[in-house]
Amino acid sequence: MEKTVVITVNDVEHRETLACETTLLEYLRENLGLKGVKEGCGVGDCGACTVLLDGSPVNACLTLAVEADGCRVTTIEGLCKDGMLSDLQQSFIDHGAVQCGYCSPGMILTSQGLLDENPDPTEEDVRRALAGNLCRCTGYESIVTAVLYVSRKRRNKEEETK
Repeated sequence: MEKTVVITVNDVEHRETLACETTLLEYLRENLGLKGVKEGCGVGDCGACTVLLDGSPVNACLTLAVEADGCRVTTIEGLCKDGMLSDLQQSFIDHGAVQCGYCSPGMILTSQGLLDENPDPTEEDVRRALAGNLCRCTGYESIVTAVLYVSRKRRNKEEETK
């Protein structure tokens, strides 16, 4: 069975007829060519496929594309604006939180979702948010540091504008 869906991906609206069993991961990679979303485990345990669905982190491998009908999806590619990395992407680089890079898109999008919901997270909040994202390279310290740095930087910037 197929269904026509309208999904806004990285601020671009897409209307497509998809098989109802197509996962959001398959749709993003195969139909739209967005290779930043990765398939790791395929069962929702590793977080490599994390995207933001209406601002909340979801596992694209477990989410059917038809479930995203009428929704906004943000992938790692969507965080860049005018060819510039977001502050969070840059912080991951600056703090050595990117090693092999396979888990990085999911880590960054999960962190973005956290910061959007809670702009002033504690270290424990960051660790809890990232609990569903697995990394075999960094040991998580640099990832947590990168997220907390952006939180402080954004907070300081906000205070300066008051």
